[in-house]
Amino acid sequence: MKNLKVKPTLLSVLIAGVVLTACHSGRDDDAINTGVISAATDSPMLLEGENRNSREIEEVVVTAQRAERVDGNVSIEMAASSSAMLPGPMLSMLQDAIYWPEAGSENYAAFDDSGIQRVLENAVSTFSIDVDTGAYSNVRRMLNQGYLPPADAVRAEELINYFSYDYPVSDASVPFSFMTEISVSPWNTGKHLLHIGIKANESQDADELHSNLVFLVDVSGSMNSPDKLELLKTSLKMLSRQLSAEDSVALVVYAGASGVVLEPAAGNETREISAALDRLQAGGSTNGEAGILLAYAMAEQAFIEDGVNRVILATDGDFNVGMSGVDALKELIEEKRESGISLTTLGFGSGNYNDHMMEQLADTGNGNYAYIDNINEARKVLVDEMHSTLQTVAKDVKIQIEFNPALVAEYRLVGYENRELAREDFNNDQVDAGEIGAGHTVTAIYEIALVGSESLSTDPLRYAQDNDQGNAVNAENVDELAFLKLRYKEPDSDESILLQRALMVDDISEDIASTSDNYRFSAAVAGLAQLLRGSDQTSTLDYDTVISLAQSAKGEDEFGYRSEFIQLVRSAQALSIN
Repeated sequence: MKNLKVKPTLLSVLIAGVVLTACHSGRDDDAINTGVISAATDSPMLLEGENRNSREIEEVVVTAQRAERVDGNVSIEMAASSSAMLPGPMLSMLQDAIYWPEAGSENYAAFDDSGIQRVLENAVSTFSIDVDTGAYSNVRRMLNQGYLPPADAVRAEELINYFSYDYPVSDASVPFSFMTEISVSPWNTGKHLLHIGIKANESQDADELHSNLVFLVDVSGSMNSPDKLELLKTSLKMLSRQLSAEDSVALVVYAGASGVVLEPAAGNETREISAALDRLQAGGSTNGEAGILLAYAMAEQAFIEDGVNRVILATDGDFNVGMSGVDALKELIEEKRESGISLTTLGFGSGNYNDHMMEQLADTGNGNYAYIDNINEARKVLVDEMHSTLQTVAKDVKIQIEFNPALVAEYRLVGYENRELAREDFNNDQVDAGEIGAGHTVTAIYEIALVGSESLSTDPLRYAQDNDQGNAVNAENVDELAFLKLRYKEPDSDESILLQRALMVDDISEDIASTSDNYRFSAAVAGLAQLLRGSDQTSTLDYDTVISLAQSAKGEDEFGYRSEFIQLVRSAQALSIN
């Protein structure tokens, strides 16, 4: 393949040998089990057999590679895998029973909503962008299953950014454009919403940019469910069909052990890739660390200079063997991202789902996180938005806004609680932040209260100078509501670039009906997120308001995502009554 540069020092040959043993159907059970370990062990895969003569079974022991971490390095050793090729009846006998996770054992990171800030005390807000969408499709799954999500499963920014918005596109000199829109708040009389929208440029050379992808698939016992491994296999097949001969695909699996099922193959070898996926069966515990190490090693072996080099981790996130702590795994992935290989996480399933793990690993790996709850979501993430998912156009994107205390009394950022940065982090290029893919849109919403508003949430400080009107301000900037700054890095650069602009008082519209569909629909999504989280900052907001706002801003809705959102709001409304 063109542009495929191999680093042969990292991995040895995958398959060491195949052992064929003839056996008779009348032998005892011990004989049958000799040399064959069923999927009930830590088998990373179970291969389906051909038709056999009733008196003869060919047992195949497949040798796979295992990865161990030795003194911080990857050590590849050859070891016999516990996989076998058996006829249908015996296959059924030896397979694991379906794994039933303990109810209520899903894992979500606890967090509090961002509080109201008084501008005279804290005029500057800084945060990293977030293009993850996993929280929205996970919340959708719960609502469709007939129950309200736990509050910590609802991250407002991921619900808002699930949808694309029709923001203007910049010229080719910068990788993205940004715009702002300010109007009245639909849930707090006397307050306004400041809407910040970012639109990444579409890739100019999408057909010429080649991808080196390693599918890292969890085949542990917890994945033995139609909404997990079977949906996963279909999803990755859909992605592989979008690739060309210049792309590379490898398949690594992990359970109690890890192994290479498919060494780097040309992206257009669809049958070979699909066959490798079809062979996967679930069984065993979950040693995620070993799988991650081996996947990065495979990605380094097939590294494409100036291409997309990415590990795609597909799992329910239920790591229970090896380095299973979030912080420890993050340290490992942070170390590996320096090699130019990013990490995307695709979440599947329910019951034992580890949302916290999936989100944090993707954030650390300079990638993105999506939750696949059905085949339509797989198509959206891996087909319709493939270039946005895979191709990074800007990294370490940070936003900082300074509010003018002469005009703005209070502000509150909706969402981004786990993306907040210290003020000094904005200018520090050593501090990691979020990435944005080709064509991606990112939206952030502040609720602000202007000086003199009757809806202020805090009392003025008794001893603060000029605390009522904030008059201590540069006279040259009296018409500026706020000053917005963005920093980003080119994908192959370590030095950030600064963009900035002033937001003017004249930008405020007092008629929400005259605002854009982008403004109203994103406000509706933010409204649902706050209702689901039980926010105490939305005094007049109810589900009917959210529905009305969203209906007024559906726009063209080519794929029906906005119509689906309205139905989800209705479901949440019904469930909240019950």
